[in-house]
Amino acid sequence: MFVLFEEDGSFKAGTVLADNDASLQIENTHGKRVKIKRANVLLEFRAPQPAELLVRAERDAAGFDTDFLWEVCGDEEFAFTDFAADYYGHAPDAVEAAAMLFSLHAAPMWFHRKGKGRYRKAPEDILRAAKAGLEKKRRQAEAVERMRADLAAGRLPAEFAGMVSQLLYRPDRNRIEVKALEAACVETGLSAARLLLKCGALASSHDFHFNRFLFEQFPEGLDFPPFDPPAMPGGLPRAEVAAFSIDDAATTEIDDAFSVTAKAAGGWTIGIHIAAPALGFARGSALDAIARRRLSTVYMPGNKITMLPEEAVAAFTLSAGAARPAVSLYLDVRADLTITGHESRIDLVPVVANLRHHDIEPVFNETTLTGGGPDFPWKKELTLLWELATVLEAGRGKPSAHANQVDYNFAVDWERNTPDGPGFIAIGRRLRGSPMDKLVAELMILANSTWGRLLDEAGVPGLYRVQGGGKVRMATVAAPHEGLGVDCYAWSSSPLRRYADLVNQWQIVAVLGGGEPAFAPRSVDLMSALRDFELTYTEYSEFQRRMERYWCVRWLRQNEIRTTEAFVLRDNLVRLADIPFIFKVASLPPQLPGSKVSLAITDSDLIDVEVDARYLATLAEPGPEAQETTGY
Repeated sequence: MFVLFEEDGSFKAGTVLADNDASLQIENTHGKRVKIKRANVLLEFRAPQPAELLVRAERDAAGFDTDFLWEVCGDEEFAFTDFAADYYGHAPDAVEAAAMLFSLHAAPMWFHRKGKGRYRKAPEDILRAAKAGLEKKRRQAEAVERMRADLAAGRLPAEFAGMVSQLLYRPDRNRIEVKALEAACVETGLSAARLLLKCGALASSHDFHFNRFLFEQFPEGLDFPPFDPPAMPGGLPRAEVAAFSIDDAATTEIDDAFSVTAKAAGGWTIGIHIAAPALGFARGSALDAIARRRLSTVYMPGNKITMLPEEAVAAFTLSAGAARPAVSLYLDVRADLTITGHESRIDLVPVVANLRHHDIEPVFNETTLTGGGPDFPWKKELTLLWELATVLEAGRGKPSAHANQVDYNFAVDWERNTPDGPGFIAIGRRLRGSPMDKLVAELMILANSTWGRLLDEAGVPGLYRVQGGGKVRMATVAAPHEGLGVDCYAWSSSPLRRYADLVNQWQIVAVLGGGEPAFAPRSVDLMSALRDFELTYTEYSEFQRRMERYWCVRWLRQNEIRTTEAFVLRDNLVRLADIPFIFKVASLPPQLPGSKVSLAITDSDLIDVEVDARYLATLAEPGPEAQETTGY
């Protein structure tokens, strides 16, 4: 005797070897002996052979019209053998009964299972909904296949319009577009970013990285929401000074300027003037909400995203030819460069010049300071400020910049195209700690520490940078900054670019004007601003570093660099000699840190932002030159 039974969710057939009432010993169609419960037996038969039954029943089941079976089966629960008898008009043989079982079991939308071999037709409304869902899945499967084919052929499907960022940076695997993209990636062997770049969804690899940052940090887009124009304060006393700023060529948010006014009795009054947007809009305004959302200007090679709208920046930036509101720190300086006193004021400062690094550094540097150099406008003022900065640096006992550390300037010409997309990159080098660097840094440190003490003495909270035990953090109460050698340090000199500075400026203005501070002691909102600023500022800085790394790879490719020199930092980690790109060289043999080596560039990738290189030779052991270049 043979039996048809169910095991592990599928139908099987076999020969009965032993009948133990509650269980049977069976030899299945594969020759394996198994023990099954009698309750799992669906059909007993003597012909045909078990294997033949399964083949013939499955073939016959495929010929049934499922909709017709649903129409004629009746509304009551039924056994498959009874329904088979009604369908055929006679007692079904084993193949006919099994074929009906297989057909019913394969159509769960039409027939709901009610037990072993028992079924009931699905209600009409449920079947209709199930069919609609099935049709939807069929259409989706067709759409997935069509989109997959388009992507594999290098064409961007129309459905991808407007959702490329979501597909790349936060894919929802329930969406058919994501399923199509994943299938196309498997077929082509390309990552999602590389495939979409091939299909033209991204203008260049640069867009992949930049758009990721926008997706994560600016999901609402870069457009500013509506805001009322800042109110220019009236009645400010006009300062009797001629102020000038010092910035690089790309700076539009000019926060700080300086002035030097000779005294009749000897000595000078030196002014440090900080743009005062805090006078143009208050905490709680629409402009404050904008600044609070962005928290800082975002910098990257060839671009920036400002904290404040252009209209607000233009109203307060210290551009030449205008008299702008400022929070000013005036220093009384004797002829021997001793500071005998200082005063902070809110005033209207005439700005007469915006000096730019590229114009001034060739004539104002260590060589010209020691050797005389040519005359140029502002030479006397800059020389005096540098001499004062030298005194201030000595007084702090800390250098304003790390000696011999190299700064790199990235300039992108977006009008020029390269094989990697728009943008021709130039990377310049300059040693940090130049006279101009020291001048600006020391006067900013003095202003930020002076105003930090002003807030602390007035009992008004601010946002301070604190360093102790080598760790830097932010706090709302004054504490020493050991790295700078000052008792307290409150960022206050860049209110157009950093929200922490804007917050501190509101507090400083309140103290100087006798008004109510924007943030009270132990303010929850101030602590929230501190936390959000610190996190966001760190993320922005990390993005800037990532984009500088990206443009380094672009520079290598653009200039078709095949061999280059690098300095060993540690183990197999190196830094290229010409650009600030750090990476690992697997083939590098053991070297002393600071050693100079020659490398062959074998590959580079603009999506992963990586470079592959092979060690060629050791050029020099560690020495002063290597330390100067690496900063180690």
